[in-house]
Amino acid sequence: MADPDDILRLNRNFYRAFAEHDFEAMDELWADSLPVSCIHPGWQALFGRADVMTSWRDLMRSGPATPIVARAERVSLYRDTALVLCEEVLNGSAVLAAANLFVREDGEWRLAHHQASPLAPRPEAEPKRRLH
Repeated sequence: MADPDDILRLNRNFYRAFAEHDFEAMDELWADSLPVSCIHPGWQALFGRADVMTSWRDLMRSGPATPIVARAERVSLYRDTALVLCEEVLNGSAVLAAANLFVREDGEWRLAHHQASPLAPRPEAEPKRRLH
């Protein structure tokens, strides 16, 4: 049985590689032989390792390191598949919803899908009304 802490560690490694523009670390996280896909915010879906990794290489080359942090991580385990749903905080303010799908490939957990999209703002709590 998989340990959720192992999956969370991999998820944090994914965000560390992204934040530090460490392409080698990012490349190590993704599955080699299983199908992979990725949907960056505002992009069309990418399929296949070559296209997915090219997208990450291009994003990492496009500018300075990206301040990004994952929060509110939740792991769901399904035998040889693990789904992490979380929020991505970019530059300390913009918040995206993200899904990261990990699969076992040759006994090791690898990333098979990443998707991030804008997150609707949470509704503010309605003020309590006073009874007269």
